[in-house]
Amino acid sequence: MINAVHKIEEVKKQVNEWKKQNLKVGLVPTMGYLHEGHKSLIDRAVKENDKVVVSVFLNPLQFGENEDLDKYPRDLERDLEVCEKAGANLVFNPEVLEMYPESSCSYVNVENLTKGLCGAKRPVHFRGVCTVLTKLFHIVSPDKAYFGEKDAQQLAVVKKMVKDLNFNLEIVGCPIIREEDGLAKSSRNIYLSKEERKAALILNKSLKKANSLMENGERNAAKLKEIIENEINSETLAKIDYIEIVDSENLEKLDKIEKTVLVAIAVYIGKTRLIDNFTFKLN
Repeated sequence: MINAVHKIEEVKKQVNEWKKQNLKVGLVPTMGYLHEGHKSLIDRAVKENDKVVVSVFLNPLQFGENEDLDKYPRDLERDLEVCEKAGANLVFNPEVLEMYPESSCSYVNVENLTKGLCGAKRPVHFRGVCTVLTKLFHIVSPDKAYFGEKDAQQLAVVKKMVKDLNFNLEIVGCPIIREEDGLAKSSRNIYLSKEERKAALILNKSLKKANSLMENGERNAAKLKEIIENEINSETLAKIDYIEIVDSENLEKLDKIEKTVLVAIAVYIGKTRLIDNFTFKLN
């Protein structure tokens, strides 16, 4: 089985050897407990690069108070099996102190794009995401890094950070992977009881309804949000965190759909917060 590397210098040494051979390196950053969604990112990276590094690091900086850091699922042995089967070449699994020595006091923050959507309720989240990714990009020096479109705001923020800070790599967004019944794959799905798992289907159902209306010409954002809201509220176990229709690039709210938009929702099913979205492109 593929072994995990725990030290930054070990990763740098291996990557430097690959670079000397002019090999292209892909990076798939994860927080572990890998599922089919993660595997799809690794599969894409394997196809497009000579070598692939998967980071498995549960980043404490992106969790706020009273969030689920302590109970977030962990299973490194299973993660290593997924990585090996998908064809990854190296798994980087550092300890927290390896990534953030006690003397650490530097952070990376992207403004504006992080104010709404998930950033409105999770004020430290994207600072933690951007800080850890900046470190991973420097450690691994990838040619491409792969992210799922389920975390649409994260993808937009990372693309902006890479552009603004002149990172020499390409950010690749990959489609949402869903269960057969439509629920978006997520490590947090494990928290759902059988009844909650069934209730969680309301997320995709509400988005499908909105997408259908948009395809048939509806362009009023407020009306579409109301339709999504009513659909979600029909499920007694669901509690809406947010429903937003925003510009797909700058994430600013829109009243009327006249360009490519992101329709994004966050919903609590019981105590579990789930996100889902779709992008609507005008022909």
